Amino acid sequence: MSSTHEHNLPMNFHDLVRDRCSIRSFAKDRPIPEDVLRRILEAGRLAPSGKNLQPWTFIVISSPEMLEKIYPCYSRDWVQSAPYLLVVKGKRSGAWHRAKDGYTSLETDLAIAMDHMILAAAYEGVGSCWIAAFDRDILYGALGLNDDEEIFAFTPLGYPATDAVTVPKTRKSIEEVAVFL
Repeated sequence: MSSTHEHNLPMNFHDLVRDRCSIRSFAKDRPIPEDVLRRILEAGRLAPSGKNLQPWTFIVISSPEMLEKIYPCYSRDWVQSAPYLLVVKGKRSGAWHRAKDGYTSLETDLAIAMDHMILAAAYEGVGSCWIAAFDRDILYGALGLNDDEEIFAFTPLGYPATDAVTVPKTRKSIEEVAVFL
């Protein structure tokens, strides 16, 4: 069954996954409508989490003052072309813990929520780029996080610039990554 994109174009999930790519150049002066942002966030809200505890908060940053505080946490200037930064934070104390070995699902829960939102953004025509290589001290300081709060990734959000260049995906074949027993 295929879904229909908002613009009445058929949208096949497999095509969406195949065609989604990281964007590193955005149209900074083109805001994302609030209803589109909310649909992207809703995809994260509906993501599965360990024991359905949903240990996350999604922070949408667009104020110039806050963006200026956060930009130094990432060494690449292109991130500054995005009109929004989406940070997914979580509380380790709010995540599911496996009693036998102390494993916590926080990293998994936050990754699933981020992935849902990145795919939703692509569906809406909004670009993103998963960023984990940030300076933790700068980002945590800018957001005023406490010791129990953690961030594993953030993404810029925005419409791709008209001259945005993407890198073609290279992936291993299904035979290299799948095992059928």
